[in-house]
Amino acid sequence: MDFNGQKVLPAIKKMKDFEMVLESNYEYIVILEIHISQLASVMKYAANKQKKIILHADLIQGLKSDKNAAEFLCHNLKPAGLISTRGDVLKTAKKNNILAIQRIFLIDTIALETSYKLAANVQPDYIEVLPGVLPQYIEKVRNDTNIEIITGGLIDNEDDVKQALDAGAKAVTTSNTDLWNFVG
Repeated sequence: MDFNGQKVLPAIKKMKDFEMVLESNYEYIVILEIHISQLASVMKYAANKQKKIILHADLIQGLKSDKNAAEFLCHNLKPAGLISTRGDVLKTAKKNNILAIQRIFLIDTIALETSYKLAANVQPDYIEVLPGVLPQYIEKVRNDTNIEIITGGLIDNEDDVKQALDAGAKAVTTSNTDLWNFVG
């Protein structure tokens, strides 16, 4: 799975950005922060525009990020994917044939080793490496886990996007609307 060649995954933090990306050519959209009360309508609007939504399960306001929440999301909303740092959420996504994306933060070697253990246990479809401005770690995490990488966080300009992709990331998530038109 390579997001049908899409190299930038618009990451939505504000509903005005969601409205803008609905009119774009992008097929895949990441929803970061959203209130539980908005989920059904956002999914409906996206489906009407043939958009595939990847939900960041840990950032849904009003919904605890656990196995039960993941079951609810998978069965009731049927997103294209779920992003999470939590093993139960990722395992539930995989069990329901929903794309499982493990988010890892490059804080220190202990955090990286803990993330590797979770990845070995869950075998997510992708690992999202944050911050995305450390190209040497994109390649390292890919080689160490043998799992495809997407990246995001602190991506400020087209050079950051290009470096991440050149380092082996399959796609870059960004809420910077100026980068949504990046074509490489």
